[in-house]
Amino acid sequence: MGGAELTVGRADASPAKPEAVPSAGAATLAELTARLAHAPRRRDFKSVPMILNNPDQWDHEALSEVLAYRPPTKQAWDVTDIAGPWLNVMRNSLNAQVWSFKHPDFLVVSETHGTAQLALYDQLMWDKYRLAKLAGKDFDRNTLILEKPAAKSDPTDYENPAGVFSGKNNSIPALQKRGVVFMSCHNAIWEQAAKLAGMGVNPDKLSVDALAAELTNHLIPGVVLTPGAVATLPELQRAGFAYAR
Repeated sequence: MGGAELTVGRADASPAKPEAVPSAGAATLAELTARLAHAPRRRDFKSVPMILNNPDQWDHEALSEVLAYRPPTKQAWDVTDIAGPWLNVMRNSLNAQVWSFKHPDFLVVSETHGTAQLALYDQLMWDKYRLAKLAGKDFDRNTLILEKPAAKSDPTDYENPAGVFSGKNNSIPALQKRGVVFMSCHNAIWEQAAKLAGMGVNPDKLSVDALAAELTNHLIPGVVLTPGAVATLPELQRAGFAYAR
């Protein structure tokens, strides 16, 4: 029902040949989800510069697919605070668009930066770089990437207040399964790497460029790496995405 049964495939962690984006963008959320599952993600960086200047340095094929998405009902969220209500409000927006306004192909994009960027790293990076110190007192680990018990509820019962589409199922994987695209900000990654190096939380004594590369390589599956969230938001708006925060 709606986007309920859509799943986002795991990102390819190995080097991949760039794929040409079809001239026509995806016409449905299911088609976009399938295209994004096959779009390459580069996660083998050794070093990344402060400012990206080549499409091979970010997930340009996947980003191009999102920008080319044809349905007019699409929304880009400007997300900065890991402790904020971002997952809940995106879920509420998706629910109302699908069931209230009858737009089953409504696309939600999270342009993630600030401390919210921390939620897009795997637990290995949280442990190695003690990211809980940057995330704040409410996070001793990356709980936002953990599946909730409500995810196992019957998806046909969309009115269940403790079900799949309820606030009891606010997580990044739950939203990804419904077609939500989480975009990562390179600028936030690089700045967090610089902060960790400055704090002395750098067990391998890496340069900032190399530390940023390691963080990038450990983005969770499905994430789309962009050159920067604030810079990508205007591109999304030009492509017809409504701005929200």
